[in-house]
Amino acid sequence: MSRIGRLPVSIPSGVDVKVEGQDVFVKGPKGELSLTVVQPITVELGEGNLEVKRPNDERDSRSRHGLTRSLINNMVLGVTEGYEKKMEIHGTGYRVAAKGSDLEFSLGYSHPILIQAPAGINFAVENPTRFSVQGIDKQLVGEVAANIRKLRKPDPYKGKGVRYAGEQIRRKVGKAGK
Repeated sequence: MSRIGRLPVSIPSGVDVKVEGQDVFVKGPKGELSLTVVQPITVELGEGNLEVKRPNDERDSRSRHGLTRSLINNMVLGVTEGYEKKMEIHGTGYRVAAKGSDLEFSLGYSHPILIQAPAGINFAVENPTRFSVQGIDKQLVGEVAANIRKLRKPDPYKGKGVRYAGEQIRRKVGKAGK
């Protein structure tokens, strides 16, 4: 049995979960999310928790068992606590500014870059070099943060660019170092 898949997903108070066939709907104080579970996997709503079950031990069923449980658990955590990715900007003249619900980056290009917040995503700017991406959908928060990081990836020679908070950049020696 999958070690992750067999763990029940506990449902905290204030979270409403509905299971209709293969669809799972989670509603909480921060919003609501839904997931369509793939066919061999079933979800059963119990007393204060959700059970994810698989019909057999075939490879397809085993591989999706733990994944489905993790996706449902991420939905429950998202509607109760939410997710946040903190990011930093390093480099002379590189900065970010909030323009309403959008972000405007100055990253050394000839023009500023405007990033619009997708539905369900909020941006918070602490100072011109630190900001965060917040939302209830873990996958969407990670994807938006990765796309922002792609605007100016950290340079391995000088360390300039957009990076996750606490990310260690492997620095290379320039042509002067032997």
